[in-house]
Amino acid sequence: MPYETGAKVKLTRDVQLTANDTAARIGFPGPLCLAEGLEGIVTGSAEEAGGMAQDGLAEFERRVGGVQFDGFTAGVIDNLRQQITRHGGFGAGVGAQIRYRVRFENGFVLGGLEEGWLTRA
Repeated sequence: MPYETGAKVKLTRDVQLTANDTAARIGFPGPLCLAEGLEGIVTGSAEEAGGMAQDGLAEFERRVGGVQFDGFTAGVIDNLRQQITRHGGFGAGVGAQIRYRVRFENGFVLGGLEEGWLTRA
């Protein structure tokens, strides 16, 4: 169920904010997490196309972007781009999901929260 801006929500699981293990190796505290049950207010949302197609297309664009190709090669690359898009359903919105930005009671503002990580408070 989508949440509108201003909706009061709470976390359904612990959410790790930092994912860097170098802190532990150099003697600093480990990962920071927000605890399950922490309440907050939805301050925004965005729909993203998800799935492997988006990641694959982004990687493909990173590798071929900014290079000048002749007409034939440009056509082959465009064909590959369309195949990646079709294969993963990117163009059809398959795997699209809404991600939320939430301001929590403790002052943290966290973006990119999946709908399944939240419940109404």
